[in-house]
Amino acid sequence: MNSFAHFKIWVLTLCMVFQSGHGFYLPGSYPHKHGIGDTLSVKVNSITSIETEIPFSYYSLPFCKPLEGVKDSAENLGEVLMGDRIENSPYKFKMYTNESDIFQCQTDPLSGENFKLLKKRIDEMYQVNLILDNLPAIRYAKKESYFLRWTGYPAGIKIQDAYYVFNHLKFTVLVHKYEEANVAHVMGTGEAAEVIPTIASGGSELPGYMVVGFEVVPCSVMHDAKSVKNLKPYEKYPSPVKCDPTTVAMPIKENEPIVFTYEVTFEESDVKWPSRWDAYLKMEGSKVHWFSILNSLMVITFLAGIVLVIFLRTVRRDLTRYEELDKEAQAQMNEELSGWKLVVGDVFRAPTNAGLLCVMVGDGVQLLGMAVVTVMFAALGFMSPASRGTLIIGMILFYMILGISAGYVAVRLWRTIGCGDKKGWVSVSWKVACFFPGIAFFILTTLNFLLWGSHSTGAIPFSLFVVLIFMWFCISVPLTLVGGFFGAKAPHIEYPVRTNQIPREIPAQKYPSWLLVFGAGTLPFGTLFIELFFIMSSIWMGRVYYVFGFLLIVFILLVVVCAEVSLVLTYMHLCVEDWKWWWKSFFASGSVAIYIFLYSVNYLIFELKSLSGPISEALFLGYSLLMALAIMFAMGSVGFLSSFWFVHYLFSSVKLD
Repeated sequence: MNSFAHFKIWVLTLCMVFQSGHGFYLPGSYPHKHGIGDTLSVKVNSITSIETEIPFSYYSLPFCKPLEGVKDSAENLGEVLMGDRIENSPYKFKMYTNESDIFQCQTDPLSGENFKLLKKRIDEMYQVNLILDNLPAIRYAKKESYFLRWTGYPAGIKIQDAYYVFNHLKFTVLVHKYEEANVAHVMGTGEAAEVIPTIASGGSELPGYMVVGFEVVPCSVMHDAKSVKNLKPYEKYPSPVKCDPTTVAMPIKENEPIVFTYEVTFEESDVKWPSRWDAYLKMEGSKVHWFSILNSLMVITFLAGIVLVIFLRTVRRDLTRYEELDKEAQAQMNEELSGWKLVVGDVFRAPTNAGLLCVMVGDGVQLLGMAVVTVMFAALGFMSPASRGTLIIGMILFYMILGISAGYVAVRLWRTIGCGDKKGWVSVSWKVACFFPGIAFFILTTLNFLLWGSHSTGAIPFSLFVVLIFMWFCISVPLTLVGGFFGAKAPHIEYPVRTNQIPREIPAQKYPSWLLVFGAGTLPFGTLFIELFFIMSSIWMGRVYYVFGFLLIVFILLVVVCAEVSLVLTYMHLCVEDWKWWWKSFFASGSVAIYIFLYSVNYLIFELKSLSGPISEALFLGYSLLMALAIMFAMGSVGFLSSFWFVHYLFSSVKLD
């Protein structure tokens, strides 16, 4: 199904959901109507752990395999990059048909290698992830007076020196009766389109149901291996199986098989199909998010006051006073100039490594645009957890398209610094297209070798590497060159004042200017650090993050703070006759990345205490470094462009020779 058809279906379904007045529809997942007795197939995803952050295939452990063989489900680029490996499973239900004591299989006797591997995965607290009708299995654990929600269930548990496996699963499937008014006649899933039959007006057709919940309770039950020798899958276990989640009874032993069973119960629920993801998306601490926003607003108000003082009291007062003087008085005043007016002949002097600055600003604009557009689409619900991998796909797609803006900004800035010279714009465009992607490719390739060595599903296959390189050089690079071409055709920005041939000596400063620059990053970090905790918890603690509305607000506030911080720092440097503001304006706001990386290290030490192994720590630090670099480029470009506008505006109002 093409994207336009998806869009039409989304609009149609969304209108019907709003018409019904119940719940909020998440694009990316469409309702299935199942008749009583219809087969429901459970799928399995990679097993995951917050102890190692390295996903592995479900069938890497000695679990039962489906009779028809293991088959991969259709996966998109985003799912593969996230380490998801969705496959079929031997769990099969019949809609609205309760079943108990279902024999699944008896594994082969555990070899020494499988025995050690299973014990290792239990020690590392690996969780088994199941999916039914696009809903992950959810497990509720009661702690004191409230319930904790977890997706998946542990593969086993260690008590003293014995290891126990959860070999019996008690499923509860929540269903809601099909209501024709709430869904369209023709729907589609992420895999195939399907016609949903409607209920006849006379009510002669049997009712249909939609899955709105999928819960699992794992149990460790002692089974008699001898009694199941002649049993076939899906037959009744010889004796009733009692599932008590508070006790464990099935220890794993080398050279002994494991018997797996399950039971399933269907319950009607009042939960509407559009609201079935609410149990997964409920994020605690909405008051904390609002506190983060109020905190950011306070920082912005403080900085805005300083900027207002600079513009109204200092700059405007000086300019008004200067314009009121006659020519002789102006000439006399030129001899008595002080502060920022003294660097008028040097303020637009080309910075050192001007080409690198243009490249970093161009890449920063591209990353900033990608972040804004992605978060906006996510806040509107287009990148929901119901459609796995769409967030990653959206980021890659928007990044490639915005290569046009990166090339345009970098080349136009290059021409402005070179006073209109078009020479070298192709080289600048190529560097923009390869600089940050090259850094990201190097980091991700290094981490991928570590995942390859661990045989993890998080490792990117070689074929996908080829696809990513193709997308880089056949889509992103040409678009960046197109943007550079338009940047070369566009008129360069004229400087309002002339630059002296001999650079002015910068007076000795009381404090190192770079110390002030890197310290300025604390203010943008102060607007972000509360929301950063929720983002880190989502990435590394397996929690679902879906408050993209809060994230969009915080991100906009962060951009405003970075612009204000850089503007204030630039003015302070000009006032002490330091005309080398170009790089300092970039790093004044870009230095927020240093504090984000330090926060990541702090999070690793204090929040991920259980993270074990050098590979897991290398993955964490590698991804954190890549995130920090992306933020440095994006926020640095915000700071530089706002400072450039400020300096140009300031000196365009002064007619000094």
